[in-house]
Amino acid sequence: MARVLLVDDDRRLLSLLERGFRFEGFEVVAAHDGEAAAAAASAARPDVVILDVGMPGRDGFAVCRDLRRDLDVPVIMLTARDEVGDKVRALDLGADDYVTKPFAFDELVARVRAVLRRRGSDPTPRVTFADVIFDIATREVTRAGRLVALTAREFDLLLHFMRHPHQVFSRDTILSAVWGDSFEGDAKVVDVYVGYLRQKLGEPWILQTIRGVGYVLKE
Repeated sequence: MARVLLVDDDRRLLSLLERGFRFEGFEVVAAHDGEAAAAAASAARPDVVILDVGMPGRDGFAVCRDLRRDLDVPVIMLTARDEVGDKVRALDLGADDYVTKPFAFDELVARVRAVLRRRGSDPTPRVTFADVIFDIATREVTRAGRLVALTAREFDLLLHFMRHPHQVFSRDTILSAVWGDSFEGDAKVVDVYVGYLRQKLGEPWILQTIRGVGYVLKE
C-alpha cells in the first residue's frame, strides 16, 4: 500500500481525493497549504505527492522545489492553470507529471500508479516491531500470534508508529500524518486513540509517553 501526500487548499476537493485514494487502496496523508505540506512530507515520508500549484503563501512551485531538494519523492502537480510556461516551470523544478483541473479521478490515479512504477516504488507489504506484525496488504495485525481487531483509524495510527520506530512524535505531528490537516477537532483525540491501541495490543506497552513531548514506539 503506497502512501500518498495530497496537498490542496480546496478543502472540499481535498476531502474527495482523500476518500477516493483510500478506496483505491492508498494510505493517505493530507495538507491544505505549503507549510503543512512540508511538515507532512518530512514526518510521513510519502511514496508520491500530489501538489496543488495555486495555494496562498507558499505556492506549489516553491513547495515542489523544496521537496525535490530534501526528498527523493515523485511529485505530480495539480492546477487549474493550463499554460505551457507553468508546465515547463513545474517540470524544470523536478515535478514528474502535471495534471490540469478539472480532471477525471481515474486518470489521476492511473498517473500516480504510472509514476510509482517508473520509480520502482514497492512499499513493504509487512511491517514488524517486537512481536507485533502488521500486514499492510490485508490490514491484519497480530501480537505474539494473536489477531488484534482494530478500527480503520487505529490501523492508520499504528502503521504510522511502526514505520517510524524509536521516533518521538508530538500530537500535532501525529494529527497531520494520520488525521490530515483538514481535521479541526481537539488534538487530545491522539491521546484517546493511543489509549485504544494500548488496550487492544496489551502489555507490555510498546507505545510509550514522552512527558511534555508526545509518543514513541519502543520496547
